Amino acid sequence: MFNLILFGPPGSGKGTQSEKLIVRYGLKHLSTGDLLRSEINRQTALGLAAKSFMDKGQLVPDEVVIGMISSALDENQEVKGFLFDGFPRTSAQALALDNLLELKKNSIGVMLALDVSEEELVNRLVKRGETSGRSDDNNEQVIRARITEYHNKTAAVADYYKKFNKVVMIKGEGSIDEIFEALCKEIDNRI
Repeated sequence: MFNLILFGPPGSGKGTQSEKLIVRYGLKHLSTGDLLRSEINRQTALGLAAKSFMDKGQLVPDEVVIGMISSALDENQEVKGFLFDGFPRTSAQALALDNLLELKKNSIGVMLALDVSEEELVNRLVKRGETSGRSDDNNEQVIRARITEYHNKTAAVADYYKKFNKVVMIKGEGSIDEIFEALCKEIDNRI
């Protein structure tokens, strides 16, 4: 089983590239947002726990999210691997994910980090905001704050995986196909 983390700031192209990678490699897309919604809709114990935190405006604790990921891994044992999107967001979550995968005799194969300049990110998000209706994509100040938040908090995850030689920076500017081929080259080198 091959597991990878696709990493990058808002607007770096993770969603677009995730879709293509899932098709090419037969991976299961694991988005924590999707997992949360699914568990809540199915009214599982983990979903109800998550909902109680969310209803109070609190972040869902790591152990609840890890529990959901564990369930998703168990429910999808036939897949060729997982593409983690939106998780881990902190080095503590990365450690918890690694511990969980180790228990299941598995690991992260690589973290592919999309590297995009701040100006390009802002341009992409403003353009996306014109068509998506997402309120967080149509205010340049909010966009820049999200990018700063990403660099301040989630960039530590890349530092965590660098200790294990698992981070590869991918130029996230160019055509969608050029970026996809760069991602595939790194995956093909590890499968």
